[in-house]
Amino acid sequence: MKELLNFSLINIDKPAGPTSYSVSEFVKWQLKLKKTSHMGTLDPKVTGVLPITLGRACKLADYFIKHDKSYVGILHTHSAQDIKKLQKLIDENFTGKIKQTPPNRSAVKVQERERTVYHWTLTEASEDGRDFLFDCRVEGGTYIRKLCSDLGEMIGGAHMGELRRTAAGIFDEATSVNLNDFEEAVEDYKNGNEKPLRTMLMPAEDAIKKVLPFVSVEKRVLRALYNGKPLFKKDVIGKITKFKDGDHFSAFCGDVFVGIYRKTKERGILGRAEFVKN
Repeated sequence: MKELLNFSLINIDKPAGPTSYSVSEFVKWQLKLKKTSHMGTLDPKVTGVLPITLGRACKLADYFIKHDKSYVGILHTHSAQDIKKLQKLIDENFTGKIKQTPPNRSAVKVQERERTVYHWTLTEASEDGRDFLFDCRVEGGTYIRKLCSDLGEMIGGAHMGELRRTAAGIFDEATSVNLNDFEEAVEDYKNGNEKPLRTMLMPAEDAIKKVLPFVSVEKRVLRALYNGKPLFKKDVIGKITKFKDGDHFSAFCGDVFVGIYRKTKERGILGRAEFVKN
């Protein structure tokens, strides 16, 4: 169980109030770990899916964090709007590839960048035509609050009300765990019953297989790979996927996770290690 705790992920259902960082720190303190890391910051008032990497799995966070995210929320407009006309405005200006500048209070550099909004759908309107329930799916790194305020600039003002993240990459609400249940599972673990906590954890190996392609390698080369040696094409079992130069992929020996590699142009070499689990 200790090995699992040091190389796994847990999908927390973040409540309104605490920061994403404080939730991550709470998980670290409860599990007596040296390091945890949350993936995809949620504002304190925002609730929902907050995947957290545990222990050595923190080094893999970049391979999960950039994936698509889904939300449900409330758009509040400063004057009454017709839902059909508003939806048309959204479809014409805020779906597909868009340009977005992160808000001033953000964890990234404030400069314009391209992001994809797969859909932003208004599903219901209040009687006064000023509050609109919506759901959306966007590329990682898209700011929903900024989408709402940018739309507001076209209609005389609007801002985001409530917001809940329903999915982040391979994680969704169905697999999320609220903090009370997590705390109870930790208490059970301390008292000798590890089953509840174990069911809440996703082994990092399983998560990696969901987000990266993988190759199988010969057992005889494990020692060399664990020492950081490059992965040679001749050491791969079966047909090799046609990766593009720079692509990331993982390597397994049977069910044993070996590491993550980046495709290289070097002759005879399939990839060089970026992370090795030894």
